[in-house]
Amino acid sequence: MTTKQIVLAARPNGTPILNDFRFEDIELDELQQGEVLLQGMYYSVDPYMRGRMNEGKSYVPPFELNKAIEGGVLATVLESKSDLFKTGDVVLGSLPWSEKMIASDKNLQKIESTVESLTYYLGILGMTGLTAYFGLMHIGKPKAGETVVVSGAAGAVGIVVGQIAKIHGARVIGIAGSDEKASLLKQEFGYDDVINYKTTGNIKNAIANLCPNGVDVYFDNVGGEISDAVIQNLNFHARIALCGQISLYNSTKIPLGPRIQPMLLTRSVLMQGFIISNFQKDFPEGIAQLSKWVNEGKLKFTETIIEGFDQLPAALLGLFKGENKGKMIVKA
Repeated sequence: MTTKQIVLAARPNGTPILNDFRFEDIELDELQQGEVLLQGMYYSVDPYMRGRMNEGKSYVPPFELNKAIEGGVLATVLESKSDLFKTGDVVLGSLPWSEKMIASDKNLQKIESTVESLTYYLGILGMTGLTAYFGLMHIGKPKAGETVVVSGAAGAVGIVVGQIAKIHGARVIGIAGSDEKASLLKQEFGYDDVINYKTTGNIKNAIANLCPNGVDVYFDNVGGEISDAVIQNLNFHARIALCGQISLYNSTKIPLGPRIQPMLLTRSVLMQGFIISNFQKDFPEGIAQLSKWVNEGKLKFTETIIEGFDQLPAALLGLFKGENKGKMIVKA
């Protein structure tokens, strides 16, 4: 059986371009015992994928040149030689960017949805929601009356972080890249106020004006100059959950920024980086709590769904231009 896949053709120098990807037709192997043949339905597109395009050691292995890129995929079982799955089952796994693929049943999770959309398992009930939940609750530890600032607030993680902080009685300020996103965050997701960093001349002063008592929790998705500005407004005993640094992912050299250690020291600030696999043993707890909030109407979510398997590379590049509202997903 022949299918189409997308491989990493070249390692990017700075911002990726479409020529860094290549489409290939491949022949699938015969199905073996314990394997299933899958048809891809929805493909998750995430900022961390940019780091995997680079060579070098990290918390996950880099993508291999001339091999299929992989990520979170919701797929349908077309044929099964597994005792765990039957034809027609919907499964979730870390799978190649391929229209069809063969996978071991050990690496798949059966999805029996009780929520409005299957795609929630790539977003609010998947890695996105879990990242927001554990980063905020285990590191940020927001308390009622505190001020939480979220950068990349209109992204898939940021939208969830702000709502969880509001559930716990915090005041929430977002930082996003357009007035449209700012309105969405305030009107749909309960943010108290939002700074458009593209039109705000002095972000440090804007944060100071909106956070007169200082910033107690900073959920950092972007790094760079935005984080420099937030850190200068931190309160005593503030907590920073270091989730992402998307403003720096395409840098060819590390930019020199302010020395933040004196601020962290003199204000007794905790800054902790994390990756979602740190909390793997607690995933059932996180999924149960997120599902409860979704079903109670306390957590809402938005997705940018792009049609067409061939659009996967363009969708990934779109993340770095801020083209997504919430979770970026490609529907095959």
